[in-house]
Amino acid sequence: MSEPLEPQQLKIQKGIRLAEDTLVTAIQTALDDKTSYGNLEESQFRNLVRVADSTESTEVIKNFLLYQLGREKKWGTGQNSLAKKIIHDIDNKIKSLAKDIATEAKANDFLNTIWLELTRRYLGYGARYLVYKNKGEF
Repeated sequence: MSEPLEPQQLKIQKGIRLAEDTLVTAIQTALDDKTSYGNLEESQFRNLVRVADSTESTEVIKNFLLYQLGREKKWGTGQNSLAKKIIHDIDNKIKSLAKDIATEAKANDFLNTIWLELTRRYLGYGARYLVYKNKGEF
């Protein structure tokens, strides 16, 4: 039997759920700009999701994106690349959402945990949307 959640944890979970629309629209906006990336395959994006799931650091995620950016053009090139747009979203939109949730829940000690959870969801929604962009959109 699981232990009951503390009010602070419930507020964090609620804040994360309420942020989902913002996360979905942010990654869809990034992926809708097809000029920012090349022939990005779903498997490559899923690799990014796996990195996010295997770390407790947003810096590791951003490092992986920079690695991919330097490796091949599928993630785009330069400052207008998809990789840079995702990094920008992680550092700005997503971090701001995490700060708001942490403040509302009086859980500033959990800011990085919230930020990471929001980032993971953002990337997960992106993996789904990329399948649509590559195979479902006509």
